Amino acid sequence: MPRAKGIAFAVLAFLLAGSAVADDAPCPLTAPRVLKLPVASKLLADGKPVVIVAFGSSSTAGAGATVPERAYPTQLERMLRISLPKATVTVVNRGIGGQAIDEMMGRIERDILSVRPALVVWQAGANDAIEKTDPTRFAALLESGVRRIVSSGSDVVLMDNQMAPRIVRADPEFRYERPMIRVAHAPHVSLFSRMGLMREWQAIDPTSYDMIGPDDLHHTDRGYACLAEALNRAIVRSIEPPLVLRAFNDRK
Repeated sequence: MPRAKGIAFAVLAFLLAGSAVADDAPCPLTAPRVLKLPVASKLLADGKPVVIVAFGSSSTAGAGATVPERAYPTQLERMLRISLPKATVTVVNRGIGGQAIDEMMGRIERDILSVRPALVVWQAGANDAIEKTDPTRFAALLESGVRRIVSSGSDVVLMDNQMAPRIVRADPEFRYERPMIRVAHAPHVSLFSRMGLMREWQAIDPTSYDMIGPDDLHHTDRGYACLAEALNRAIVRSIEPPLVLRAFNDRK
């Protein structure tokens, strides 16, 4: 396949993946976030498999979805395989509902480091906000956990809280987002702000209020699909596309 056609195919696949939200309204189209993904980029450029661990609590596990397959990690894997058809990408769901950061810290070795992922998407803060975890303790544990993961050789993307009524009531000052912003300045660490993304959704599309379900906390099927779609675009945008596309074309 000529280089120009190869790039065109990859771009078309990327766009198709972004719009593939079965049985739901289209997702509001926001600008892709820019993430720091040097480890994942290098593996993709070298033609090696990429493992992504989705680590977190109930909105990683998929609470609120009508079927488990509609949790965001499952949909993200499908979208990435469409967007990067010559790559081998696996997304492992390590979400456990109800967990705050203390409990997550206790399973970093088992659920993350043992898998040796290229990328960890760590969703945290929702249960800490609801349970009123000391924000200073939350920040210290988050920073310690991120250091452990990065030192093992993985990129980390931190995912903050959803803009849901129960979260806003529990933490009107957004105290659990601030440590993520600070930690995301470190090498190999980025912030994928769900809170910011959902604000943009509502500005673009008034129907995006249906992204949160009747429990005022968890995503609906559409919410999970659109979260996966936005994260897919951010990852594809951030993996040094010229380098990776060149590698894909070389392996035609």
